[in-house]
Amino acid sequence: MSVSISSVTFEHHREALGIGESTPRISWRFDGDAEKWTQKSYNISIERPKSEESYAPRSVFTVESEGSVLVPWPSRALKSRERAYIRAQATGADETTTEWSEKVAVEAGLLNREDWTAKMIAAEKVVNTNKSLRPALFRKAFEVGEKIRSARLYITAHGVYEAFINGKKVGDHVLAPGWTSYKHRLTYQTYDVTSLLAEGENAIGVEVGEGWYCGRLGFNGGNRFIYGDRLAVLAQLEVVFESGQILTVASDDTWKSSFGPTRSSELYDGETYDASLEVLGWNSSSFKDEHWSAVELLEFPKAQLLAPEGPPIRKMETLKPKEIFRSPSNKVIVDFGQNLVGWVRLRVSGPKGHQITLTHTEVLEHGEVATRPLRSCKAMDTLILSGTEISWEPKFTFHGFRYVQIDNWPSDTGAPAAEDLEAIVIYTDMEPTGWFETSEPMVNQLHQNITWGMRGNFVGIPTDCPQRDERLGWTGDIQVFAPTANYLYNTSGMLSSWLKDLSHEQIRDYEGVVPQVVPNVIAQILNKPQAVWGDVAVITPWTMYNSFGDTQFLINQYESMTSWLSAIPRAPNSLLWDETTHQLGDWLDPSAPPSEPAKGRTDPHFIANAYLTHITSLLYTISALLKKPEDEQLKYKQQAAKLKEEFTNNYITPSGRLAPDTMTSLSLALSFSLFPSAEKAQYAGARLATLVRSSRFRIATGFVGTPLVCPTLTSTGNVQLAYRMLLEKKCPSWLYTVSMGATTMWERWDSMLPDGTINPGSMTSFNHYALGSVGDWLHGVVGGLSIEEEEGSGVGWKVVRFAPVPGGTLTRAKTRHLGPYGMISCEWRIEGGKFKMSIEVPPNSKGVVKIRERDGG
Repeated sequence: MSVSISSVTFEHHREALGIGESTPRISWRFDGDAEKWTQKSYNISIERPKSEESYAPRSVFTVESEGSVLVPWPSRALKSRERAYIRAQATGADETTTEWSEKVAVEAGLLNREDWTAKMIAAEKVVNTNKSLRPALFRKAFEVGEKIRSARLYITAHGVYEAFINGKKVGDHVLAPGWTSYKHRLTYQTYDVTSLLAEGENAIGVEVGEGWYCGRLGFNGGNRFIYGDRLAVLAQLEVVFESGQILTVASDDTWKSSFGPTRSSELYDGETYDASLEVLGWNSSSFKDEHWSAVELLEFPKAQLLAPEGPPIRKMETLKPKEIFRSPSNKVIVDFGQNLVGWVRLRVSGPKGHQITLTHTEVLEHGEVATRPLRSCKAMDTLILSGTEISWEPKFTFHGFRYVQIDNWPSDTGAPAAEDLEAIVIYTDMEPTGWFETSEPMVNQLHQNITWGMRGNFVGIPTDCPQRDERLGWTGDIQVFAPTANYLYNTSGMLSSWLKDLSHEQIRDYEGVVPQVVPNVIAQILNKPQAVWGDVAVITPWTMYNSFGDTQFLINQYESMTSWLSAIPRAPNSLLWDETTHQLGDWLDPSAPPSEPAKGRTDPHFIANAYLTHITSLLYTISALLKKPEDEQLKYKQQAAKLKEEFTNNYITPSGRLAPDTMTSLSLALSFSLFPSAEKAQYAGARLATLVRSSRFRIATGFVGTPLVCPTLTSTGNVQLAYRMLLEKKCPSWLYTVSMGATTMWERWDSMLPDGTINPGSMTSFNHYALGSVGDWLHGVVGGLSIEEEEGSGVGWKVVRFAPVPGGTLTRAKTRHLGPYGMISCEWRIEGGKFKMSIEVPPNSKGVVKIRERDGG
């Protein structure tokens, strides 16, 4: 029996090149089969290189602690650009010691503003007829006169960029630098470009498209140039020679700019590429740029210039066509078999000037590509041929699609061959951490749909949908989905960064009111205080703390939490919400009319006040955890008690009946412990069961109630009813979408009607993750894995609860989660009427097994 260290990481980075922390906390996971092994102490070895061949003496730091997640940096702080090599070793309570871990490099980026000598340079502003900015090319030739030891490129843009050195692409990021609240926070990327340089003549080139910085964003036509109307780049190449001398090639007024074959590239409308306009070798040293234009120097960014906290967006998968066919109107349609986010790469040849168009949609309607759900988004890529064969894919746009209509393909049949096309799948390159499967194929497909929906909507920020004229960071969506997301992938870096954007905009721009979308690009009239959506400021940092065990999430967001509570408008002489406020409520309750998604069964102010009571109580817990002043803790404790009293007086009858009496209201009040007595809560549990039966097990909840209805049925002794709802196939239900061929989660329970027509509402997406929030219940109850809340400190999966509850027609289930301490798994099956379970707990954590009788609920 043995224990080993499987990985060493820093802060919440998946990659540790160019990080923004000078004293990064260190974490390691364990592998091994030793029973009840706990760490007693650890050693950290730090080597700081004088050069790549000669290392400084190694320093070893020994700490008596069982901590292995986010332990303090034990040495002096890293300086800008400094690199160190880290290894970890752990000793157990039984005095066994692991081998040293593999050596892992960590390197600081440019930690101070004065580290930047580069200037922000802009290209000539060329506006297309569609009012978009034409992507621009930037270049600079330079000479390297010595042997190179190492080289780094630090770069960002106003827009989205691709960088090249000597004609080769730098890194594998796409849509860099991603989308942040550009007014406040702009990230730069660090690349190791040592292998791309050579002694002699060299050249750096950068192509920049408008992306989120300049492009059209938002619905109802949206707005352009929200952050600025100039495509610009900030680049600093630093070359260290073997002699120790340093060459810096920084963007300045000696750079040149021009335009290439990409005529336009918009996030919503797609890319137009004219191959006849290709500028061969533009990013190589031999290219002559005397006819290129001078660049214009812009003011250095006022926003914080930061290293990213989360991983970049990358090309993650490729899919081949599942089928190529003709529609009833004789259009050529390609089916990739999966609703995905990305674009199509194609190989084609044809006469010069021949134009091919690709129209991307998520579904078909009556056999034709369904473009109506895209609203004003064209989702169309156009390729104009040059007469020679070309392999092409867009680079500054993305689409949400399964189907592509291809018009004017240059072949005898007018259709491409399957080998001519492939779909490129993109999303933020988060570490996969969650897996789930059962004996029921449709449940497995549901879980796969949840996972694919998350992938497509985690493109830089957590968005609502990836296909139409929206793709925004709606706060309510991630608030309900974060527990599921944090299980499936390591979201810690990405969501930590997004929450900081939220805090900046809320506090600095909106007087404490949380915008409904972050980064905020919608009209001010839509950013009035909004329950559920605004409550992300309190609930999601708490979710992050529980998932990853990092108190810093709470510390970082505490001002945001308190500012939100202070900004909520209250009723006269009350702590409850002002009843004149507009509330979205249980958004997309299936009973709401297609054109009025906020008009569900449950009073929206009931929802707002249930959430307000909950987040106030939660803030009391957080303030106590952070050891805030006692009077501050007492304030939130007293407010929570007063709110619960007012909530009871307003919404709970003496018999325990709720007004309103819905699945959502009962699930909320029970989940948030709002009933004044156990008897009334017991009555509510029975009432919820009655409503579920009377609905014939069809779902009757929207964004608010859906994450809670199955957990509430489970906690009130009605888990078999939860299974019955899960397995229902008639609309509205989770498996209805599966029965209709869905490969992602839908925005509406009936985004597509049983006859194959699309919901008549103007807001209909086939890739929204909010209703996939049932995934948290699948993992915790069906699979049996959750964080133990009762036994000591379970946050960050330190103590794991193994408590599967079999039900329905399922005869087996298995789930795994790669947590901060290592791999956790729970697998159960029923054979010959006997329940059998096997579990896995990583070293330095522990598990608590709780088994309930199947028929006991």
